[in-house]
Amino acid sequence: MPPLNLGSDQQPRTPMDADEAWRTTAGRAAGTVLFFDFDGTLAPVGDDPTAVQPAPNVLAAIEALAPRVRRIAIVSARPVEFLRDRLGGLAGVDLYGLYGLEHSYSGGDTVTEPAALPWVPTMAELADLARAELPAGTLVEFKRLSVALHWRTAPRLGEAVQEWGQAQADRLGLRVQGGRMVLELKPPVDRDKGMVIGELIRDAEAAWYFGDDVSDIRAFAAVRARAATDPDFFGVCVAVANPETGQEVADAADLTIDSPAALGDFLSQASHRLA
Repeated sequence: MPPLNLGSDQQPRTPMDADEAWRTTAGRAAGTVLFFDFDGTLAPVGDDPTAVQPAPNVLAAIEALAPRVRRIAIVSARPVEFLRDRLGGLAGVDLYGLYGLEHSYSGGDTVTEPAALPWVPTMAELADLARAELPAGTLVEFKRLSVALHWRTAPRLGEAVQEWGQAQADRLGLRVQGGRMVLELKPPVDRDKGMVIGELIRDAEAAWYFGDDVSDIRAFAAVRARAATDPDFFGVCVAVANPETGQEVADAADLTIDSPAALGDFLSQASHRLA
């Protein structure tokens, strides 16, 4: 199994390889929460963000893990309905969409953060403006409560798209989230992955967070913060390798997995260790 990252500023204070980490987790499985990002973590990133699907074995592995731990949650930039569709109705899994602006508990109704709702018309207008003003090759993804501007199929457009997006954020008072060849504009509402994770692990005994992008570093920080204040809490931060933000995320993690497909195999092995 791969070793845990021993970076000087992110020293793990728990077992030093994945086998030991899962053994430690098994001893407190009933109090463990497993968190997963979606794009780039459970599913490979593709040219068309509307067409991506989970990697082989991932859903079966999560389904096997669900009854063995306290809670599993997907925390993503995607809307909850997108996640629900791609995850095929996985039982016992909570969904947090749009960085926590939406959530659904174990297949229940989707609940939207009230402070974000007034921004829906602004986001719709912004999506229309982006389609009209940005150069051909830019993919504009409207998510109701945010707008993502992708340039994966036209890397030369990255600088222009980012400049346009930042100018619109300044004009409208929006927040900007960078990512893997994407810039996302979202409402000025205090909600991000780190806040979601921090709330959900307050009374947990252990937590693993799996992510691939810079927004996931805030989730890592929430796990670290809990561990720093509670010596009995066990936290593991896992990065999924990628060519764009992989090194930055790996530097903030304890453990690195090679790809979403490899993560499916890794989780399948973990379900046996927690049995």
